[in-house]
Amino acid sequence: MTISTPRTADLWSITRADVGSEEALALLRDYYIDVANRYYRLHLGREGTPEEIESGLADSPSDDLAGPTGLFLLGRHGGAPQACAGLRVIEDRTVELTRVFVRPAVRGTGGGGRLLAAVDEAARALGAERIVLDTRLDLVEARALYTRHGYREIPAYSSGPYAQIWYGKDLTGQATEGS
Repeated sequence: MTISTPRTADLWSITRADVGSEEALALLRDYYIDVANRYYRLHLGREGTPEEIESGLADSPSDDLAGPTGLFLLGRHGGAPQACAGLRVIEDRTVELTRVFVRPAVRGTGGGGRLLAAVDEAARALGAERIVLDTRLDLVEARALYTRHGYREIPAYSSGPYAQIWYGKDLTGQATEGS
């Protein structure tokens, strides 16, 4: 008798979700705390204060990650909400990927790849031919995930205090060009 164990990647499911739902808000809070504290540790040698975290959350709303301006994806691992990603429409046929997060306890289980595959499908459903994103240089794991899944460095298309490198992915099968 053979007993098969499911691969950890098989434990992932990705679905569209209401960005204002309790599960989505909890993931977005964890995302923000994770990236903010990485920034504070790197640049200030400390964790962010509760006041800094709350202020940053208030200054970074995600309500545009709902129709018609975007969408929000929620990843479940073993049924529990553990990952998220958002897409916002920024121009005709182009969407921006944002708020990509996998909780640390389940990193390395295939969730990031499953999430990005669902992002591609969702972007196409929005009519997009191209996905772009900006990120920080210190988020090396995220940058490696993007490049493993077909994103290539592009010229800057946005500005902001945390936009240090820009990536794009052409969904039509051709090489992505800068904006």
